[in-house]
Amino acid sequence: MSKYLFYPGCSMTRSARPYLDSLNAICDDIDMVLEDVQDWNCCGATEYASVHRIPAYALVGRNLALAQQQVNGTDTVVAGCSACYLNLAKTDYYMGQDAKLKAQVNDALAAGDLHYDPGSVQVRHLLDIVVHEVGLAAIKKKVVKPLKGLRVAPYYGCMVNRPDFNHRFQHEEYPLSLDRVLKALGAEVIDFPLKTHCCSGHMTQISPPVAYEMIRRLVDAAAQYKADMLATLCPMCQLNLDAYQADMNKHFRTAYHMPVVYFTQLMGLAFGHDAAELGLGKEFVDTRAALAKIGVEVPEEEVAVKRPSRRRKDDPSLPMPIMVTDDEEGET
Repeated sequence: MSKYLFYPGCSMTRSARPYLDSLNAICDDIDMVLEDVQDWNCCGATEYASVHRIPAYALVGRNLALAQQQVNGTDTVVAGCSACYLNLAKTDYYMGQDAKLKAQVNDALAAGDLHYDPGSVQVRHLLDIVVHEVGLAAIKKKVVKPLKGLRVAPYYGCMVNRPDFNHRFQHEEYPLSLDRVLKALGAEVIDFPLKTHCCSGHMTQISPPVAYEMIRRLVDAAAQYKADMLATLCPMCQLNLDAYQADMNKHFRTAYHMPVVYFTQLMGLAFGHDAAELGLGKEFVDTRAALAKIGVEVPEEEVAVKRPSRRRKDDPSLPMPIMVTDDEEGET
């Protein structure tokens, strides 16, 4: 068994829960032990660093400092979320390159009796661990139900492989790691030229028409290549392409139906786990027709019926936090 420190991040514990559930389901299959970084906090997503640079790096640095304290038999921190991975990796890298930034971040961390020495932990994405530590040969040995006949478009998103500070991935514009994992599972992997194009990030909340066009391009490309589904490794990518696909269809008067799942869910299916255990059926775009091609039955009662919450079309403001009133604060 290989042990790693694990940074789950906010998405994997909430909106991307199927990602976490499917990862937990396959850990024994791939001889992986994940130990959560204790008392972890949000990584700040993508916007915070553009608003308050030092507080943003300190926010991420706190997680690195906690991981450094927890090093015991492993110094590798694994993140499944691409934004979390990027924030952790770049904070470690820039603190090692910029002495002033390092001093400023550690000055902020000192308020909580914490300190981080850059390079004390290795930050790696889950896909990197699966490919380079678990290995494709070991994955193939665990396959009991090959995904033969399932056409899958591998979608990496724009953050996991660039900037690639430690050269974990080859071919920044056209990576192949996920392709190889899916092929090892027996799937038919399509050539997907848009595999590293942006899913629109938080543009769904800022400028929906812009977001819908970015989502449409990806879904349309997968449909043109006759993919049965998209497989991704990023909670934001999965959320945008899945939860906002209906809104995109309404906006363009189209009728795309492209399921979007996590690569760990497909690993779980190939390893013989049932769909419910892997969180399949909780997505917005129904996977049942696609998975029926490989004999997988998704419980009908699990099919999601909720829609993502959005602001009114005539609301020009940026999304703002909900402020708790004094009266509400006193309620129990």
